[in-house]
Formats: sequence, C-alpha cells, structure tokens
Amino acid sequence: MIFNRLLGSAASVLLMAGAAQAQTMIEIDRDAPIGTIAPEVYGQFVEHLGAGIYDGIWVGEDSGIANTDGIRDDVFAALDRLDVPVMRWPGGCYADLYHWRDGIGPREQRAGTVNMAWGGTPESNQFGTHEFFDLAERLGAKTYLNVNLGTGTPGEAQAWLEYITLPEGSDLAEERKANGREEPWTIDYLSIGNETWGCGGNMRPAYYADLYAQWATLLKTAGEMPKRVISGSHEGNIDYSGEILDHPGMGELADGISLHYYTLPTGDWGDKGEATGFPEAEWNSTITRTLRMEEAIEQSLAMIDKHELGQDFGLYVDEWGMWVNGPEGAPALYQQNTIRDAVVAALNFHLFHEHADRVPMTNIAQMVNVLQAMILTDGPDMLLTPTYHVFEMYRPFQGATALPVSLDAPMIGEGEGAFAAISATAALTEEDELVVGLVNADPNAAHRVTMAAGDARRARGRVLTADSIDAHNTFDAPDTVVPEALSVRARDGSFTVELPPRSVTVLTVE
Repeated sequence: MIFNRLLGSAASVLLMAGAAQAQTMIEIDRDAPIGTIAPEVYGQFVEHLGAGIYDGIWVGEDSGIANTDGIRDDVFAALDRLDVPVMRWPGGCYADLYHWRDGIGPREQRAGTVNMAWGGTPESNQFGTHEFFDLAERLGAKTYLNVNLGTGTPGEAQAWLEYITLPEGSDLAEERKANGREEPWTIDYLSIGNETWGCGGNMRPAYYADLYAQWATLLKTAGEMPKRVISGSHEGNIDYSGEILDHPGMGELADGISLHYYTLPTGDWGDKGEATGFPEAEWNSTITRTLRMEEAIEQSLAMIDKHELGQDFGLYVDEWGMWVNGPEGAPALYQQNTIRDAVVAALNFHLFHEHADRVPMTNIAQMVNVLQAMILTDGPDMLLTPTYHVFEMYRPFQGATALPVSLDAPMIGEGEGAFAAISATAALTEEDELVVGLVNADPNAAHRVTMAAGDARRARGRVLTADSIDAHNTFDAPDTVVPEALSVRARDGSFTVELPPRSVTVLTVE
C-alpha cells in the first residue's frame, strides 16, 4: 500500500510548515484512526427560500432554460460532479409551514400558497415530494426529510411517510402511483420539527421533548426506519439540547440531535457584515468565529455523553455556513461568495473530520442562491462559487478514514482574536491513498509546508487561492476564483509546497 510505503514502520508522518517568522511541525498519527468520514458530512440543504429552488434548481418543463423534467440541466450537472451524499428538505423554518399535499398531483392543478416563513413570497408548489425525491434519486443522494411539527399533525406526517415509502396496499400508495411514481422512495433521515427554540414554535425544551417523543412513537415508514434526528440547539444555547435529552425516552426514539451554527463576520445579527468590500479585520474575525464551531461541537458531545446515550448517538450539524448582509433588492438570503467562504468551508471540514466518529452528517446552508451557496444563477446564467470548488476538491475525503493531526502553527493576531495560520487534515482513502487538506488562513503571507515522502515520488492535487480577500466569481467573470493543478515531486525524502495566502490545498500522495 502506498500509505504504508510512505510511513514505513513509523507511527506518524511529519509535516513542517515554515513561514519566515516560525516553523511548525504537523504530526499525522497512523496508529489511532478517528473513524470513517461519513460521506453525509458533505451534505446539502435545500429550502423553499428566495431563489434557492425556483429559478435556482427548478425552472419547469416549459422553460427556455435547458432542463430535464423541470430541473435545470446546468445546475444538475454541477451538483452531480460533487457526489452530493444527502439533501435536507423542505426546510428550515419553512418545514413547519409546509403541508405536503400542496405539492403533489398534476402541477397545473396545485394550489399556490404563500411562504410566510420568508417574507410572504408566493409559493407555486411546483417543486414538491415527487420533484425532490426524483432529484435526489438522479443525483444518487440520500434524503433527509423534515416533517411539519409546527402547523401539522402526527396524522398528516404519518400519511406523508406512507405516501412516500409504502410499496402498495393502501389508498396513499395507489395515489402515489397515480401521480406517476410506481415504486416507493426511501427516507434515509427524518427530523421532527426545526429550531423549536425559535421559528419552529418558541417552545420550552421539555414541551418539545414531549411532542417529539409522541411523534417519534407514532411515525412509521415501510421497510427500515430512517435515522431520526431531534431538533436541537444553535451555537451558544447547548443547554436547550441538554434539557430535551433529559426526557427519558430519547435513547430509544432518536439516533441523534442537531446543532445549528452560522458564522457571522461581526457576530451581530443586526449587521452581520458585508459579503464583499470588507476590511481585513473582518477576515480575521470571520476565521476566529468559524473556528468556534469546535467548541460548540465539543460542548454538544459532552452534553450527549452526560446523558449516556452511547457512542452511536450522533451530533448532526444540519445547518452551518456563512451568513452576511444580502444586497438590497435581492431574493431572500442571497449573498455573494468569496475566497473567504472557501477558507471557512475547508476549516469546518477539518473540524468535522476531527470528530468523524461522532458527527455522521452535516448540511451546509444552502445549495443554490441562498447563504453560502455552491451555485448562483441569474436567469439562464450560472456560476460556481469558491465554496463549490472546495466541496469538489474535498471529494476524496468522503468515506475515507480520518487520521489525527496535531500542529503548532504560527498565530495571526493576538488574544481572543488570534487564530492559527495553518490548518491540516488527513485521511486514508478506500484506495489506500493518503489525502491531505491544507488551509492557509493568513490573509497576507504564504507559508511553506514540507511533508515526509518515504518512498513515494509524487503528490498531486489542486490549490484554490485569489488575489484579494474578497475575490469572487461573477457572471461576467465566472473563473476569477478556480482551482489550479498542483504536482509536487519528492526531493531528499520530502514534499515541499508553498501555500499561498488565503488558500485551500488538497493533495493525494501517489
């Protein structure tokens, strides 16, 4: 195996990162694998919000934009290249206002409604159950369904699960077939409620816990039950999840609990900071704040362990990403996406890898045209964001075995605002190749990285960087921030790479 040849009999690989002012050693421990990085860690989130679905994913079969069964061909092809492992739908806050019968049957007969969760915008219901599950099936993605706890009933939710999953033998199964789907679909993950501390009902945790236990007891699917996820805390509110888990039935009724964590450059929900044109101080504060995800994860896992629910009870980070001020007049939660977003995404991947044994799924918010999106569209035009490129670069980590990494990197800034210039992650792929992810979060300086090569001769990969801290792709210049190929030959038993400032690099040792 290449990995064994690289390491020989040693227990670790040594990386040495040297900037002019410091030298850093990174150690990758072969003998203590963390666990498998579930592909679902690279999951996506699709909510009825702004242009996230309509115009972003769905244009309808009669559109002049090339499509297959109403789904944009360009967007589908881009998503297909990401190997999307799982998609969460229909929300988000919208899930607790969504009545599934509005989105089935002949599309020309579906009643229009209003999305009161997001500004009272019109909702055509052209994208519903069939459209979502068919899209997931075409992409080869698992499904994560969020049922309506807020304005729905257990009976309505149970009927939806039966409609989706029952092969035959009921009126609901026959109705699905009459609507064009002979075989049932699979629901892989199921959430009951969303953000019940806020838009999902402003519920006390004990009250939600009772409702969850009732619904989880009653809701059944045909075949294997999906993994059930409790709606948990947002950052800074871990105690809410702890009180939910005080309910005595949760160990038998759930497979995990969720955590929502958004990175705001300023930390102020009233003025979150701008997507572009921001000062270097906001680059630094963004990196500092996104790295606090680690504390939120560790606090959540400690809370889970306190309840003695077992190692298989997972922490699902089913909403995460950058949230900044949107441009005036744009669809709800639309924002530009820069090299800063790319660095934030990669740093979070590294944190998720460190907890691969306990974090079985995450879902970035969101897939198209909303928050930290993979893709932006404008009529017939489409572009790929820097975040898209990071997801594509990190595909080798899906299903790989995470390895512990330790380092003592140069620090940027001082005090509570300080952060490490370099972050690293490593994993062993199913093909026994060592793959290494490297982030240089320094907004100004390059840092040199040297990796012991053993008897390996070459490492190949790509680097994503940009000329400025807010560089981004536009419809007029869609290739401003794109990955560039990188090939490194071993010299004197090591690989040496200079990481540009504000960059993300992924290398596979051959």
